[in-house]
This record gives sequence, structure tokens and C-alpha cells, in this order.
Amino acid sequence: MRAFGERWRADYACDPARTRGRLVMEDASPTRSDFQRDRDRIIHSSAFRRLKHKTQVFVFHEGDHYRTRLTHTIEVSQIARALARSLGLDEDLAEALALSHDLGHTPFGHTGEDALQDCMAPYGGFDHNAQALRVVTQLERRYAAYDGLNLTWETLEGLVKHNGPLLDDDGEPTPRYREHGVPGAILAFDALFDLRLATHASGEAQVAALADDIAYNAHDIDDGLRAGLFTLEDLRAIPFIAGLLDDIDDRWPGLETARRIHELTRRVITRMVEDVVAESERRIAALAPADADAIRAAAHPVVAFSPALREADRAIKNYLYPNMYRHRKVITVRRQADRIVRELFAHFMADPQGMPAEWGAGLAAADAPLRALRVADYIAGMTDNYALAAHRGIGGDTPELRIG
Repeated sequence: MRAFGERWRADYACDPARTRGRLVMEDASPTRSDFQRDRDRIIHSSAFRRLKHKTQVFVFHEGDHYRTRLTHTIEVSQIARALARSLGLDEDLAEALALSHDLGHTPFGHTGEDALQDCMAPYGGFDHNAQALRVVTQLERRYAAYDGLNLTWETLEGLVKHNGPLLDDDGEPTPRYREHGVPGAILAFDALFDLRLATHASGEAQVAALADDIAYNAHDIDDGLRAGLFTLEDLRAIPFIAGLLDDIDDRWPGLETARRIHELTRRVITRMVEDVVAESERRIAALAPADADAIRAAAHPVVAFSPALREADRAIKNYLYPNMYRHRKVITVRRQADRIVRELFAHFMADPQGMPAEWGAGLAAADAPLRALRVADYIAGMTDNYALAAHRGIGGDTPELRIG
């Protein structure tokens, strides 16, 4: 590991001076690298601001201390920068990818995405990664010269492929996309600006993906404890967590619960970050990549958990799934949110002029697939509170969405 505070860029890092460029050519900035420019465009986008009122697990108004998509995204970006710095990767690209990774998420978290996926099943489906690509290449309409943010190839590649290749060497969908196929929005853009869908993404994108997992584990434990869905003692069912709690209790016997929770979550992040750095350094040394393309061409990701921490990550997720995401209190709210999204979709499919003019214009005579795509774009961009207001606006029986 490099000395604290030392910034460097390894040969296998993406170099902004050698970017593959943008779909629409632009003059270089005299004050920022291309990746810094991407990061800044993402931060200033409307979609990024809307993350403030989009749900993680709890609806936005449940409490001031629960995470939203925005606070989660900021936590992911901090972890991604730390990992990139330790591994000699480009911090600005890793940060841009972390900041953009949730731009395609719907209101009401995964509940909204599941509902929209079902609604869109006859029209090509809905996928939040594909939606994020649509946001940054089409739906953001701020610049005079183009739609979208006109991000660099490296940022777009990482946004689409941060979870791994989408196609195998024969051009067939990888297991993740085998059932429904690669989303049409990704294939259509790839035809314009080849993102090399059969390779892994850059090390920076792999860093952003692991940072997302680490942030999820830590903050979902924190939020679940604060919500009273489980206790610290319940979490001892996870050996990794039990060990961290033992460390805390040995050092600070009788520590008050709020501090004990914070000590636990910070240790989850620290242990996981340190493990990813050590495992990734081992993999990078074995691969000896000469450049960023060697990372992409590797048979497996080079940024990863060790086997022991991969098991700990799996154990945390296996615990949280039934005890948080499927907790009876959360399920009640999820069902209500699911109904809101489905009823909004059905209403605007039947009456597209009920959407604002910029969304509904020209849809009265449009065929069903085009209408569905526009309706899905509109709903996906909603915040939780906007979706609730829109549902009330169509005369729906709108629930409060409170976890009782």
C-alpha cells in the first residue's frame, strides 16, 4: 500500500490524457481533466439532485438519519476514491462512476424498479443500469450542442459494465442477461459508440462496484438497527459481525448503543476496504497488467474481496434479506409503493397528456412501445414525494408509506 496521502497513477490505470473521447467532440478544458469534467457534469445534473428524495430502503420522510440515494451515493464515492488511491487508479474516474451508478433508479428503491420492470415487460423491460445510460446520453437536456452529458467513453463503459461483461466471446448475453437479453437501450448506444460489451470494465469501474457493496453493507446495518428491525445482539448470527462486536466490547465495555453502532459500521467499512486493497494488489501482481486494457481483458475481475470477506459479504446480505428488506413492516410499505408505480404507469399509458407537456407531447397517436418508454422515463425520474403527489393528482387512494 502506498504512503498515506500519496497520489499516484499506475500503468494499468485509465489515463484521462489518453481517453477514447466523447461521442460529440469538444475542446479540452484548460483547468480540468476529462474525467474531472465528467464528474462535475454528473454532480450538476438534474438526475443527481433528484437522488436526495429517492429511497434506499425507507421512504424519504421516515427520519432525517436514514440514507437516501444521494447520501448512499456520496458514501460510495468516498469509498471508491479511497480504494482507487490505494490501488493507483484514477480517482476522478472512480468518483464519477460512483456518483453516476444510481442515476437510473426509480422512486421507492428496488420496489419501484421491480414494478416498472413488470409494467415494461411487454415493451422490452426496464433495467436501472440501462436507464442510467439513457439519463446521461439522452434524458438530461441542458447543453446546447447535444442531449445528455456527453461523458467520456471510459465513464460510459464503466457505467454499463461495472458488474462485469454483458456479452460472452460469442456475442451471447452473459448469465445476468440470459433470461431477458441485454437491454435495448444499451445495445442501441453500443452501436453508436462501441463500449466493448464482452470485456470487463476498467479497474476504476470495478472499484466503484465494490464500493457500492461495502457502503450497502455498512449503511443497511446502521439503518436497520436505527429502525429497530433487529438488534446488535441479533447480528451476532453473522460471524464477521460477531468478531467486530467482540473487538468493540473488549476495548470499550459498556459503551452506549449509539456509539456501539457507529463503531460497528465504521469497522465494517474499514475491514472491507483493507481486504479489497490487499486482495486486489495480489491479483494485480499476478496479472502484471501493462495498461488499462489488460485489466479489461483479464479472465476475472482484478478488484475483489478475498474468499473470506466474500463469504462475510454473502453472510451479511443473507441476513439482511429476510430481516430487513423482507421484514413484515418493510413489506407492507413495499406493497403500497408497488401499487403506486403500477397505477401511475397504467394511468399515463391510457392518458399520456396527463404528463407534463415535455413528456406527453406527441404521444396521443404514438404506438404502445414508444408511449411506454416515455411513461417509464417519466416515472423513473420521479422522486418519492413527486410520485406520491402524482398519484394523488390522478385521484388514487394514496397511502402514507410509513413503516409502523
